[in-house]
Parts: sequence; C-alpha cells; structure tokens
Amino acid sequence: MSGLPADHRAFAEAALPLYGLAPSAALRLLSLSENATYLADDGNSQMVLRVHRPGYHSLDAVRSELHWMSALGAQSPVSTPTPISAVDGSDVVEVTVDDRSLLVDAVTVVPGRTAEESPDMVDFATIGTVTAHLHDHSMSWSPPAGFTRFTWDVESILGPRARWGQWREAPGLSERDRADIAAAAEVIAERLQRFGTGPDRFGLVHADLRLANLMVDPGSDLPVVTVIDFDDCGWSWHLADLGSALSFIEDSPEAEELIADWLRGYTAVRPLPDEHRAMIPTFVLLRRIQLTAWVASHADSDAARELGEDFASGTAALARNYLGDPHWLRGAVDRSSAA
Repeated sequence: MSGLPADHRAFAEAALPLYGLAPSAALRLLSLSENATYLADDGNSQMVLRVHRPGYHSLDAVRSELHWMSALGAQSPVSTPTPISAVDGSDVVEVTVDDRSLLVDAVTVVPGRTAEESPDMVDFATIGTVTAHLHDHSMSWSPPAGFTRFTWDVESILGPRARWGQWREAPGLSERDRADIAAAAEVIAERLQRFGTGPDRFGLVHADLRLANLMVDPGSDLPVVTVIDFDDCGWSWHLADLGSALSFIEDSPEAEELIADWLRGYTAVRPLPDEHRAMIPTFVLLRRIQLTAWVASHADSDAARELGEDFASGTAALARNYLGDPHWLRGAVDRSSAA
C-alpha cells in the first residue's frame, strides 16, 4: 500500500498560495495516518489542508468525496466541514514537489476535539442518530455526473486483493488463530451473500465512523457532533457504519451496551428490520478482521505498534465467540428488537 513521502509538509507548503494563503502561513500537523492533515493559518484566514497519499484515490474520487460531504452538510441534519475552493476555483489541487505530485484539498476548521479525546461528550445513541440521518441522505441523494467511489464488499475486505491488505499477515497470530479467523470469515461471506445488497441495506456510507472521526466542541452551548474524514466513504452495507463505530473497542465489556445505545438512536430516526439487526455480530467481526488486515499492512506504523500483537490474537478470540457462542452481542440485538 502506497504511503506518504517523508516530506509531506513540503506539499502542504506548496499548496498555501493556491488557496490564497500567505507562503509564510503557519502549518500545524493535526493528523498523520494515511494522509497528512494540517491546520494552516496566515493570521487572516485559516483552513485545514489534507495532503493525500499517492495511489489510493483518483482526482475524480476525491472530488466525489467532497461533493457528498458538502451535500450532506447542506441538505441533512449531519454537520460536516465545508470544502474550500482554491483561488482558481478548483475543489482539489495537484501539487508538485521535486517532480512528484500529490493531491491536496482544503476544508473549514471544525472547533473542538475528537470524540476519542472527549468520550464523555458523545454517547452511542447520538452516534446512531447521526448515522441514521447520514443514511437517509445517501438513500435520497442523486450523485452528480462523474461521481465515483470504491465499493467495500466481501472481496475488497476479505479477498486475496483486499484493499487494506491481508489479515493473515498480522503479527501475533498462531496457526489456531488463523484457522479460527478463516472459518469465521467464511461464515461471514456466506451470511453476507444471503443478506444481499438491496437498496434498503447497501448504499453510500461513511465507512469509518469511529470516535476519532467525530468532532465535538466542549465550549459550545449546544454541542454538535461533526463528522469528518470521508476518505474511505464508498458503497457498502449500512451496518458497516455500526461496525466502524466500534473500531478498536469491539472486545470491550461495554460493546453490547454501546450497540444497544446506537440502535436506540438509529431507530429513533429510521427503522431497522429484525433481519438487519440479526446481522450486527457479523458486521462487528467483519470490521475487526478488516482492521486486523490494516494492522498487517501497516505493521511499522505508530498506530499498529501501539495496538501490539494482542490485537490480532484478540480478533481470533472474537472469531471463536462468533462461531461458538450464539449469545455473543445478541443481548443488544434482542433488547432493541423487543423495544
């Protein structure tokens, strides 16, 4: 998987005048993961610049991401950053440094901090409500001509050429672990094939609605949850957004309660049939296996090292729960169905 060059800051610096900022503007790195995100401030105006990693998205795909994010923020109750056009009117610019080119875009600054940093500011019922409004919009929205985003289906998540890599290569897996995850992945694929991709369950989703991608402002009188980082948005099952909300906390003792809260918020806005609710454990484990593949393909990253080898073996433990415990995560599903 392609990664950012070590001098990604140089691309942000080169983009400053393209967005009408002084070349001397201060740049502060906000996030360095797949992309590099900078706060740019020249004293007169400020914005968030995102330097894209090479090879992940085409120019049209980044434009499509921004089009949906902008429409979602303008046409629904979901709060999002607002894209900022370059001086020449472009929504995305291509910046060249030493004969290397990367895409850069800009959005408005969202005050506050992430829900991951302030977990007490956001409950999962609120996240469920936001997600339901997001899905309502995506189901009714007509994308503009040329709109293109990739698809998160079984093949792209679990297949031999999975977009985030191969979970089998994650550090810390024993042979038994690999066998158990493989067995669970096979069951997941079978159940998703039966579940299907009808328009009531499959469409345009955020695909990475974890706490780190939700912004809250503790200083606001009426705290608003703002959804950020649409970098992975694409076509997938709606319930993939629930799976991503539980990223890295799927095995916590509170997981079942968090799911119940999410369902309470979601179903206050739009219905979720029992057939869909029954698939929740499948989508939770699917996301966990997907994250395990990400750890495998980013083994040298700080984030992967922080998770440690226990993360992959923890995925195997969840796979065993999925295969052998019919009650795993079912309490939340059964409570929400009876409500």
